[in-house]
Amino acid sequence: MPSRAYLSEEAIREERETRERLREIDGKIRLLRDRRLALVGRVRELSAEQKALFDARQVPQEKVERLHEEHRLLGRTLAQLRSERDRARSRLDEAIARAREIRAEINPAERVRPERIRKEIAELEARQQTSALSIDEENALIARLRERSKFLKEIEAREAVIAEHEKKRRDAEAAVQAARAEVEQRTQDLERARVERDRKMDEIRSELVRAGSVVAQIREKAGARREIMQKLDALGREMMELESEGRRLWLASKERQREARAAARAYGPGGSRPGGPHAPDRTEEKLEELLKRGKVTLG
Repeated sequence: MPSRAYLSEEAIREERETRERLREIDGKIRLLRDRRLALVGRVRELSAEQKALFDARQVPQEKVERLHEEHRLLGRTLAQLRSERDRARSRLDEAIARAREIRAEINPAERVRPERIRKEIAELEARQQTSALSIDEENALIARLRERSKFLKEIEAREAVIAEHEKKRRDAEAAVQAARAEVEQRTQDLERARVERDRKMDEIRSELVRAGSVVAQIREKAGARREIMQKLDALGREMMELESEGRRLWLASKERQREARAAARAYGPGGSRPGGPHAPDRTEEKLEELLKRGKVTLG
């Protein structure tokens, strides 16, 4: 008598339900495995994208470091130019003060040219010779001639001194102009350096924004990767639960089959006959076949 004769109707129903449930578990595990493979592929894609973004971040970061060094050097140049401009201003103030001192050494009235006095004397002499003058007018004219002649001698005596003073005055004024030109040049250099430094700072800000955008993308990829990893963990737990349930059902079925065989040996007359009129129960073989599909499926 075959072993299935010793399975109760309830046991047969449980075996049928077990087989159906195992097929469901096997199908779910296959679906979960396919989902897991897709998620693993997506994780690898995100990892590659993160690496590419990290490598891309190096370019603006290196440029920022270079620009920052140039900005620092321009700051030192600005400080040097500012110091040079202040020294030039100091030299200009000194030159202006020196020119004022030199101009004050001789009264402007004393800087009369001898040619002008000689011309005036000649005009007075011509008037004396060509004009009919009264005695008082002639005396006044003679007195004027004497005074101008005396003044001419004084001027001629001081002509060398005045000429030297005039040279000093011109040199002082030239020094003032040179000092003023130097101040203007230093101011222009300072302004150009300041504009260049500001431009470098604008470039640094632009590159920092660019690098920040790349970092934001890296964080976005990391967040997406973290979410997928959480989904993978959830899938892993679900697969483990299904595998655990399948193992439990398989062991319960094995136990029922063992009890059925034991009952057949104990109570059956001669036991079950392979190849007899009744085919042997192949439930155990089917369960083992399902189990052999792999550890991922039921193990």
